[in-house]
Amino acid sequence: MDKDKRKLTEKELKRKDYFEKLSTEMQQKGYKIKNMTINIRQANFLGPLSMLPFIIFTFLFYYNVNGFDLGGISLGFVVAAFLLLPLTILHELIHGVTWGIFAKNHFHSIDFGIIWSSFSPYCTCSEPLEKWQYLLGTAMPTLVLGGGAAVVSVMANQLLLFFLAEFMIISGGGDFLIILKSMLYRTDKQESVYCDHPYECGFVVFEK
Repeated sequence: MDKDKRKLTEKELKRKDYFEKLSTEMQQKGYKIKNMTINIRQANFLGPLSMLPFIIFTFLFYYNVNGFDLGGISLGFVVAAFLLLPLTILHELIHGVTWGIFAKNHFHSIDFGIIWSSFSPYCTCSEPLEKWQYLLGTAMPTLVLGGGAAVVSVMANQLLLFFLAEFMIISGGGDFLIILKSMLYRTDKQESVYCDHPYECGFVVFEK
């Protein structure tokens, strides 16, 4: 067995069955399937690494405007540490809210879970979406909790908020890899819709 294969949960098996039916329906309509998944272990390594340019840019931006005063915030870092899990959950909720707005079945098409083998929380949408809708939902948590929070932290000179924003930017690395994979994909097909893969990191393109 492939070492990257894992036993699917009951929820994932249910999504897999639904996805196979959807794929059959789309193929009957003339669509071809393009698999655009990413190895979860590679995503967990390459994702944060790919966000380093954004981390460096926001760091220099904050430093040039406010400088850094680390004195007297040690207790604040302890408090901030307890916010990392709620922020991670909020990250996934923002995915779900954004995709749910666009999906025809709205939040009935949204599912949440955790891949315990890599301790990777996830949100998935079982419904095909327009490319811009799918990518906006993919990017939205990092834009809001990372980029948006970083801008606010600079304006308010809030160092703790800035470090939380940096963490959320790093947390968006996997999402960035998905967006990058989509941007690098070239096709001559006239029609395409994007759908989350039911149990792997990434998505599937239905095109014709």
